[in-house]
Amino acid sequence: MTDDIAGARAMDQDLRRIGVGARLSRAVIFGGSVHLSGQVPDRALVGIEAQARDVLAAIDRLLAEAGTGRARLVYTQIWLADMRDFARMNAVWEEWLDGLPPPARACTQAPLADPAYRIEIQAVAAL
Repeated sequence: MTDDIAGARAMDQDLRRIGVGARLSRAVIFGGSVHLSGQVPDRALVGIEAQARDVLAAIDRLLAEAGTGRARLVYTQIWLADMRDFARMNAVWEEWLDGLPPPARACTQAPLADPAYRIEIQAVAAL
């Protein structure tokens, strides 16, 4: 083990990672908060409403695994492949919040990693 890897593992003692893969962790818990990587929908789903619901369900699952929930969201970043989906995505978003105080949020249009994706959401929540 190199010194760099040993040092990184020693620093990770105050971190908890969920869904660790080759390039990213799906979530990292640190300092009283959980940071979710960008969540994307199942490629087979068509339409912004179905894709938004799928991504929000994935966020719910990761937050629950981390020991928190959507009521504790602090910040979200939403990327849409096309801003013409903004109103329909917001309708799903508002239904999902179900009257909870909304987090700080940004939403922008960007090319996404796969042309089938219409949405990606990254989130930070308090524990």
